[in-house]
Amino acid sequence: MDALIAASARALAAGDALGALKRVALRDDPPALALRGIAMAQLGEHARARELLRRAARAFGPQEELAHARCVLAEAEVDLALRELRGSPRGLAAAAGALARHGDHANAMHARLVAARRFLLLGRLADAAVTLQGLDPRQLPPALAAVAELAAAELALRSLRCAPARAALARADQAAYRAGIPSLIAEVAEARAALDRPAARQLAGDEVRALRLEEVEAVLGSGALVLDACRRGLASAGAWVPLARRPILFALAFALAQAWPRDVERDALIAAAFRTREPDETHRARLRVEIGRLRALARDIAGIEATARGFVLRPRASEVVVLAPPIEGDQASLQALLADGAAWSTSALALALDASQRTVQRALSALESAGRVRAIGQTRARRWVAAPLVDFTTILLLPAALPGA
Repeated sequence: MDALIAASARALAAGDALGALKRVALRDDPPALALRGIAMAQLGEHARARELLRRAARAFGPQEELAHARCVLAEAEVDLALRELRGSPRGLAAAAGALARHGDHANAMHARLVAARRFLLLGRLADAAVTLQGLDPRQLPPALAAVAELAAAELALRSLRCAPARAALARADQAAYRAGIPSLIAEVAEARAALDRPAARQLAGDEVRALRLEEVEAVLGSGALVLDACRRGLASAGAWVPLARRPILFALAFALAQAWPRDVERDALIAAAFRTREPDETHRARLRVEIGRLRALARDIAGIEATARGFVLRPRASEVVVLAPPIEGDQASLQALLADGAAWSTSALALALDASQRTVQRALSALESAGRVRAIGQTRARRWVAAPLVDFTTILLLPAALPGA
């Protein structure tokens, strides 16, 4: 490694992308191409960075396995920044294996962190936990340690374990300051600030109260029957009844929980579940069927009884609590994903939300009409961005953030 390449690498490690570029901007040898690609990625020029990294990987070839693996790792991180989530993780896993074989343990751990962050974006919390298992941040350089603690904190938050999340973020803050990288320090500070923002709304009749994540965790652990409209399900004493894929049953459960301890008229339930203002006998028959399905799903935590007017919820717990998203609307989860400020493709959003691409496109069109998101680029290169939702944390709105996940 010549002096300019070494100096450029040291500058990149310290977060000085411009200093690194000054040393290798006019060179086209493979190491310089790789360093230029990483520097461009740090400056936010991700498309150009990916092109440079691919050129460097081709130039290194299979004979230089270690250098090639480092380029694959850097490209995988660029793909993560671009929210290109459709690719197979096998290439990254192979690169991690090659890095470990050649003794580059820091970059091998970095590859594991990239894989874990990808799983977190996709809502695959169990896979993220397995990937992070056994990874000791104390054995990593400060910058990587901060990233590892951030990933551990997000995993804890998505599982609604606030105390471990706060501890991980405190360690991430210390590691970021040891690394001395301003962008990393700012990212940790933003993550810590999110914990003190409202994460949900508790609805009680006409009264609405904003809750922070710790308060949401306390409500879910209180033993009450919780209608969780953030993640669309019923929770009580550790039991979870998912209704995210059953929109009619969720609408019925929401109406019954909001009215508790009173009953709800049949026509009101029909309007909530079937979106009609002129119910007939077919709607009433269908309502009885859907109430039967909801009763069967929730039988361990609540009962549903018929009354003269309609139906009433009879929880096994002493009270019913209704949690609503901190923002209103059917596109709350979509807005939560876009709130990180990154540019997302519709295919990546569909993967993260476990929805069809056409459904995501329709929701984006509605949000664009309302001025909440905007598109950049054209055709296949089109990406969607939104201003960060700085008034509250969006953890509860993200996909697969389920109790016990």
